[in-house]
This record gives sequence, structure tokens and C-alpha cells, in this order.
Amino acid sequence: MEKHISTAAALTEAELGLIDRYWRAANYLSVGQIYLLANPLLREPLKPEHIKPRLLGHWGTTPGLNFIYAHLNRLIRGRDLDVIYICGPGHGGPGMVANTYLEGSYSEIYPDISEDAEGMRKLFRQFSFPGGIPSHAAPETPGSIHEGGELGYALVHAYGAAFDNPDLIVACVIGDGEAETGPLAASWHSNKFLNPARDGAVLPILHLNGYKIANPTILGRAADDDLRRLFEGYGYEPFFVDGHEPRDMHQQMAATMDRIFDRIRDIQHQARNGKAADGCPRWPMIVLRSPKGWTGPKEVDGKKVEGFWRAHQVPVSNCREDDGHRKILEDWMRGYDPEDLFDTGGRLKPELRALAPAGKRRMGANPHANGGLLRRELAVPDLRDYAVDIGRRGSVVAQSTQVLGHYLRDTMKLNAEAANFRIFGPDETESNRLGSVFEVTDRVWMEDIEPYDIHLSRDGRVVEVLSEHLCQGWLEGYLLTGRHGLFSCYEAFIHIIDSMFNQHAKWLKVTGELEWRKPISSLNYLLTSHVWRQDHNGFSHQDPGFIDLVANKKADIVRIYLPPDANTLLWVGDHCLRTYDRINVIVAGKQPEPQWLSMDEAVKHCEAGIGIWHWASNEEEAVAPDLVMACAGDVPTMETLAAVDLLRKAIPALKIRTVNVVDLLALQSRDQHPHGLTDEAFDAIFTSDKPVIFAYHGYPYLIHRLTYKRTNHENIHVRGFIEEGTTTTPFDMTVLNELDRYHLAIEAIERVPGLKEKAADALAAFHDKLAEHHAYVREYGEDMPEVRNWTWPTA
Repeated sequence: MEKHISTAAALTEAELGLIDRYWRAANYLSVGQIYLLANPLLREPLKPEHIKPRLLGHWGTTPGLNFIYAHLNRLIRGRDLDVIYICGPGHGGPGMVANTYLEGSYSEIYPDISEDAEGMRKLFRQFSFPGGIPSHAAPETPGSIHEGGELGYALVHAYGAAFDNPDLIVACVIGDGEAETGPLAASWHSNKFLNPARDGAVLPILHLNGYKIANPTILGRAADDDLRRLFEGYGYEPFFVDGHEPRDMHQQMAATMDRIFDRIRDIQHQARNGKAADGCPRWPMIVLRSPKGWTGPKEVDGKKVEGFWRAHQVPVSNCREDDGHRKILEDWMRGYDPEDLFDTGGRLKPELRALAPAGKRRMGANPHANGGLLRRELAVPDLRDYAVDIGRRGSVVAQSTQVLGHYLRDTMKLNAEAANFRIFGPDETESNRLGSVFEVTDRVWMEDIEPYDIHLSRDGRVVEVLSEHLCQGWLEGYLLTGRHGLFSCYEAFIHIIDSMFNQHAKWLKVTGELEWRKPISSLNYLLTSHVWRQDHNGFSHQDPGFIDLVANKKADIVRIYLPPDANTLLWVGDHCLRTYDRINVIVAGKQPEPQWLSMDEAVKHCEAGIGIWHWASNEEEAVAPDLVMACAGDVPTMETLAAVDLLRKAIPALKIRTVNVVDLLALQSRDQHPHGLTDEAFDAIFTSDKPVIFAYHGYPYLIHRLTYKRTNHENIHVRGFIEEGTTTTPFDMTVLNELDRYHLAIEAIERVPGLKEKAADALAAFHDKLAEHHAYVREYGEDMPEVRNWTWPTA
């Protein structure tokens, strides 16, 4: 296989001259954004006051990004292609802004940044400047669906965008620093899940300029033969473009892209006409080697810059104070010959503007990069069709996520033709009891399929791979381009994508402030196999802390739901799938558990988010209770109800109010979260002065955080996960963390003023039960019969 493509007749001399000028214009604008406050067209010699006081930005990767953009424009115009550009080197923001400005999409969105000298001055001034725009390819940048604030996710976002987008080509630039990250290394396997018959195409462009911020890069130092073998092993057909001389590089890139886009067209044509070979097609990719800081200063102060890590950020750093540095900058910018690029009014010359695609074909105006423009409401079934008949309260046992699975199955069926809903997860759809979706679809799998394989097909709509990074990234790309989805995961291991969640939350926060960015479907997590039911996995699988991370984010972005049974889970799941511009976290167990609320009760309870369960309370009307027993989460709810049962039998005169929380952030004040209760409503539920024993699914501190401003905060006593765990029985897990019914009942007695002395016998009995449990579970390996067989008493 050849490494380099013949460049013969790829570009005529006229075409070569035009594309090189366009590239120079993008480079000029990129340098201007990093350095200049004024004098954008260099109509006079540079003066100190023309230079920004703080020079921020990244030049090193930018000329390569501009080079790729110019060549993609050529292909889009010549072939009428639908292409978006994902910029993995997020620091290449100057290039993304420059190119969208050149094609006109930037000024259409931001009319104040006009296509003239004054607009250019404002374009330069705003970059990395207070009140302006970030240095990354940020949400403010037209055409961006990927900020790159944290490296590693460009390629997985690209594949997520391509799923179910048959006419879309996603050009994804991967920086060689980013290529060193674990998530990016795994992302190369995304080609095993891309079906050319129904999905779009991804063109990975590995941009090797040799250096990170201060060191060489691993792949940048690798030999071409080693890179070829590496990427062939991943299943790609690599093409190499390598050099530094612009004329040769333009010819190489044009010829290579012509060949590659022919290859993509052929792969798709064969697949869509039933002629595809078995297994994964060998999709093309580009390895582009160009100097870091290409076309910038070769040396500064006698030290190497171009082609070295010193070009990474600001190659000439003291242009305000140092005349020599300012001269280097001016010579550098004049070297692009701005008079040859822009007319006297500062507008891009017509022959260059003609090189950009038109309308929605411009990568900065492509609607797939503003997915809310394409989003259609998800078709969902009537949740009441799946309601669990609870019979006598707590007597029916069901697996809540299995019930939700039936609802998701029919959601998948209703949206099959629209092809706009997928379920993502790390090999756990069946394990998490969502397996009924396989009645209507399969897992997508493009590798060989054996006769004995189950639920694998090339047309599957469930996407499973044992990488939470890939599941998260695919779903983000899918949502950002206008579709809907669900990510199901074991609770403990969702932590793997903590920083990805952070980045998506930040994206939503910023896009919510940009009128031109249209709402996208919410990112929905279903966290199951949770901390309290890890019977065979143990301590390594016991961590509910993702909720704490989520609660740190802006109130208008995040929601946290802890449904206690199947009917509440159905309501929450249905609600979350209908929302947009949110991150919804649902925590629900998959094990058999008692069912508490009818569907009518569940709807009313979930719509409120929090409420008194009168059927589990024995307080007198219009009289404050002695005690509030509160709970959030399915296991805490069961243990709370069992504790209430113990207390009512042992101390019948004790007046107890039972409160359940589904929407966790309803605990916050209304001024902190839109779902928060008013102080009056909170006091009406939790009282203003009575002890509250709160059994919580996660780490206790979060409840204190959420309620610290409430009148009765000092009387709220929280029990939850205290980092105790092992492979043990379900009830023993609660005992180890003092969340069990006996610990809850003991604390209730100890917190109600004057009760400890009066209920000494009950206290002793509960302590004895804990000792009995300790001995029993270690003798027999299962929980005591009175625990296993407990049910809520008949009224």
C-alpha cells in the first residue's frame, strides 16, 4: 500500500494560488487574534498600543487546522458534501474563528463583527480578552460541537455525530498530544460500530506537528511504517501527507483528499446497494505531518520556534515592550501579504470568498453543528401502559429497571423509522434489566458475527462497549447533532467520565446563554447496580459519589432523581426523555424490591418531587409530629419504612411523619434551584423544630449541603454511605453503613427529646437485633428471615 499519493494534476496553478492565499488569510487572522488590539490591516507600522497587554492563545496547531479547513472547503464545493469539522486541538480556537469569519457564517451570527476593517479589529480584540470569547473552539464558535477543554474526546464525538446521519461526513482533527490520551486511543475502535449502510462517515485526520506544550509527542516521533501498521491494526487505511513547503503540501493534500472521498463514496455505495463485504470496511484516515507553528517565526532571540514546542502558544512574547519582538511580529504578519488577501475596506477579496461553500454547506453554518435546529420531539408511549399494580402496599415485588426496559423497548419501536434514539452502555444493557429492548433491536456490531451470538447485528440500535468514555462521547455527539439517547451504567463506574460530564455541563451552561444555539435533548443517565446492591462485587463497586459531582453544577442544568419503585421510575424516565438542555441523573436499583405507589400516586408524588407519605405516617391532623422519618433512594426508602414499622410497634404513642424525596434538588432553596421548595413549603413538610432522621442513598454530607439554609437544619440527622463495604448480603451492607432499620430506629429514639429514657427496652431490643444479625449473617451467609421476609403491615 502506498503511503503517499501522486500529486500530478491535483491542482492547477490557478487553483493552487487561490487555495494558498485563502490559507494565508486564515493564518493572518489567527495571528491577529492572538496579538492585536488595533491596526488590523497593518495600515501603519505596529506600535506598542496596537498590541494586547496580555498575549493569550495557541499558535502552534493553528496553521495546520487552517490548512485542513481550506482543503475541506474545496471538497465541499466541488462535490456538494455535507461536512462538519471537529477540532480536537481545542486550543486551535483562532483558526476556527478565522475560518468561520472568512466564510461569512461568523458575521451572520454576530453582526457586530462585520466583514470589514472595523469588524476585523473587533474580531481581533475580542479573542481571549475580558468580555470577549475564549481561546478554544468554544460554544461561541460557529460550527463547533466540541470545545476540547479537556483532550481525548474529539474522535468519539465525531462518531456519535455520524451515527444515523447517512449523508454527513465528520472531519475530525486529532492533535498528536490528544492522541496520547487513553480515551482517544480507545476511540479508534469506534469504526467497529459505524454501519456504512445507514450511518455517515468519519474522516480522522491525525495532525502530527511533533510537540506538546514542552515535549515531543509519542506518535510524532513514530516512523511512518510504524504508524501505518498501528492504524491498519485498528482497521483503517492510512494516507500520509508530509512536508513543510506549501506548494507541495497543497498538492499532496488535494490529491489525498480526492482519493479518500472517492473511497468513502465507494464504501457507502457498496453497503447501500447490498454489495458490502462481511466485517468492517477499512475506512480511510489521514496522517498529516506539518511543522508546529508552520509559517511562523523560525527563531526568536536565537532560539528555535517553528517546528518546536516554543511555537505552541505565543511564539513572540514581548511585543509591547520589546521593539525587536514587535518587528518580528510585524514582519511575520506582513509576510502573509494582507493587501493580496483583503481589499481596501478590509473585506476578503471576491475570488477568495468564492472558495468557501455557500449557505448551510459552510462548516460554520452546518445545522448538524447546531443540533437543536434538527431536533425533533421523541415519540414515547403512554407510561401508564407499563404501570405496576401494587396490590396491598409493599406486597408486590418487581425489578424497577426491568419495568422501565419495557417502556424503552416501545420507545425504540416508535422511533425506529426516525432513527433518532439509541441506548448506550458498557456491556450492561441486559445486566441492568433493560433486556426487553432486544425484542425490537440488537446491539450494533460490525465485526464478524458467529451463529451462536445473541442480539448482535449490523443494524442494532443499542451501542455497547466496555468503555464508559466511549459511551459518554458517542452519546454527546449524538445529542449535539439533534438526536435522543440514554446512557445506562453501573453507579460506581460512571465516575470514569466525571470530567466528560463536567465539560458537557459547561457546554450546556454557555449554549443556554447563546440565542442562536438551539436546545438539544438532555443527556440522561440511568445509574443502576448501585451501591446498596452489589452482593457479588463488593467494595470496589460501591460508590454513590457521582451525585455529589452533579450537584456542583449550575442549577438550571442538572437534575437528580431517586425513584423508590417502578412506577416512580417510569414517570422519571418518561419525564427525562422529554426534556432538553439538561443533564438528568436517575439512580434506581435493578434487584427485586417492594412496590409502594400506584401510578396515580407516583405521578402526583414525582410532579411534586417530594412529599409526605400519609399512608406511612401516624401523625395527628393539624398537630406537629414528634419525628420526621425522611428517605431518598429505593433501599433507604425500604429501610425507613421498616424502621417506621419497628417504632410504631414498639412505641405506639410516637407520632411519626414519613417523607420521601424523588427530586433530590427540591431540598435546595428556591433561590438556589428552580425545583427547590420555598422555605414555607419545606417547613410544612419537615417542620421547623422536630428531629428529622434522613436515610439517604449517597454520602450524608450532600443532604446537609442542600439544606444548610433551612430553618430546621440543625435537627436534620443524615445517614447514608460512609465508605464501608464488602462482598456481603444486601441488609448487611446497610448495617455496615448504619443505614439499616435498626440504626434508624435507634437514632430516632435518641433524637426525640425525652424518649430515650422512656423507650429503653426498645433501644435494647434494637441493639440486640444488630448483634443477632451480625452473628446470623456470618453463620448462614444470608439475611435473617425477619429481614428477608419483612413487608409493610396491613392497615
